[in-house]
Amino acid sequence: MANLNLEAKKNNTYDAIVIGSGISGGWAAKELTKFKLKTLVLERGGKLDHIADYTTSMTNPWDFPHRLLNTEAEKAESPIQSKCYAWNEGTTHLFVKDSENPYNQVKPFDWVRGYHVGGKSIMWARQCYRWSEVDFEANAREGIAIDWPIRYADLAPWYSYVERFAGINGNKDGLPQIPDGEFLPPMELNCVELHLQGALKQKFPDRKLIIGRSANHTKQVEGRGPCQYRNLCHRGCPFSGYFSSNSATLPAAANTGKMTLATNAIVHSIIYDEKKGKATGVRVVNALTKEMTEYYAKIIFVNASTLGTAQILLNSTSSRFQNGLGNDSDSLGRYLMDHNYRIRCSADVEGFTDEYYSGRRPNGFYVPRFRNYGADKQSDFVRGYASSGEAGRAGWERLAYQAGIGADFKNLATQPGPWNISIQSQGEMLPDASNRVTLNYQKLDQWGLPTLDIDCEWKANEEAMCKDMLKTLPEMLDSAGFKNINAWDSHQAPGLGIHEMGTARMGRDPKTSILNGWNQVHTVKNVFVTDGACMTSQACQNPSVTYMALTARACDYAVSELKKRNL
Repeated sequence: MANLNLEAKKNNTYDAIVIGSGISGGWAAKELTKFKLKTLVLERGGKLDHIADYTTSMTNPWDFPHRLLNTEAEKAESPIQSKCYAWNEGTTHLFVKDSENPYNQVKPFDWVRGYHVGGKSIMWARQCYRWSEVDFEANAREGIAIDWPIRYADLAPWYSYVERFAGINGNKDGLPQIPDGEFLPPMELNCVELHLQGALKQKFPDRKLIIGRSANHTKQVEGRGPCQYRNLCHRGCPFSGYFSSNSATLPAAANTGKMTLATNAIVHSIIYDEKKGKATGVRVVNALTKEMTEYYAKIIFVNASTLGTAQILLNSTSSRFQNGLGNDSDSLGRYLMDHNYRIRCSADVEGFTDEYYSGRRPNGFYVPRFRNYGADKQSDFVRGYASSGEAGRAGWERLAYQAGIGADFKNLATQPGPWNISIQSQGEMLPDASNRVTLNYQKLDQWGLPTLDIDCEWKANEEAMCKDMLKTLPEMLDSAGFKNINAWDSHQAPGLGIHEMGTARMGRDPKTSILNGWNQVHTVKNVFVTDGACMTSQACQNPSVTYMALTARACDYAVSELKKRNL
């Protein structure tokens, strides 16, 4: 029996384990296998093969039973997921069913998830903006929360490294609040957006409108792409026209021959060895059979998404860590953040009826942060927000509510309608200890794991920022002479921004943080966290390219430490 146990342990032993196959997990897999480490990637969801499993990617709108709408039964089964902008009849299968994946909202919080290989790297909005020095210094400068243990200079070469492989299109705009990167050729602003750009330059010179920077490939990258301008990215791209784990990092890892990908593998907890003072492996529940298996490795990367990672670390208890792995500071699960997308604005555009655009650009315009930046100083709130949007011409859908019949009406449906424009703001949320998640052992999920209690809300700074957004968005559209301007507050709860961050923050001191400047658990040196859980503050930029850079940097450091036998 002893020999059988030893053989089983040998078969389940790897150099590295990566928990999660999404944006950061895919990068961890790619980097660790590049260094010839035998790597096990654990994905709690099912398989999703690149191209073969993008089952709706080529389906016409009229070929869907409900023309891309969802039934009331589907909405009732997933009341949270159905709020997501990317959720429709063509993508429903890529999101979890809320009824099967419960959590507990102490305060309203919309947790959007995709449990399958690649995770939300299939459905993400692909916007990629570097953080700047201002963002890494903000906490220290303002005395909020704790200081980041790194600065922009530490991450800049890693931004360049991941951008070249991921494939990010954009202009070199020379804006310090979003430093320039390694870009593919940019997409183009349309005529109305160029008009708004010129109006802002005249009336609000601090508000710089640029074309968005997105991970759509405007030319071929590593054999992927180019983008076909279909704007159906959320279904999965059969042309590999944008960056995802499935199209890019996981194939690169698989090509080394060093990656093993296990699906339907729900991580229960990380195994901590009291005598060795380090983690030795993970406990995994098979999602289909509910059987528990242990896997072992020298180093472990936790990339299960912000809330998934918090759940695993909190459940990883031992005599040494009774409140969660590495949680001497009581900061594990705390300082949860999400971007504030509540404020939106739209307007009608007169004129430009002799102009149109080519294709369906899967990108928009972007106005980087201008509040509390440079000469701008606000007294009602700290930090700032960015804004994004797009202009376009109404299509045949506009006729759904208009009377008509016959050949003339049918012909009208083939003609583009008037122009309109929409814009929304993306505000930074401050880290606050009371915004947190905890485990609920009284409410277990179907696999016997404790569910998450999420207690998070907008605070005074976010509310004050919303009031400013409600002022600045209309005045930007008004500067261009647009008509029927309408701005509103959706009052949506945190979570629906789908940019969860925090819960296992980086810092210099183990007494106030979970991770050090290398994304390494202070007190468990062979465990690394490089997804959104690691973030010490939020900035207002979309975060994914920062996760990529942090992951590549941490992997390089982990392998170096492994070679030195420090892990």
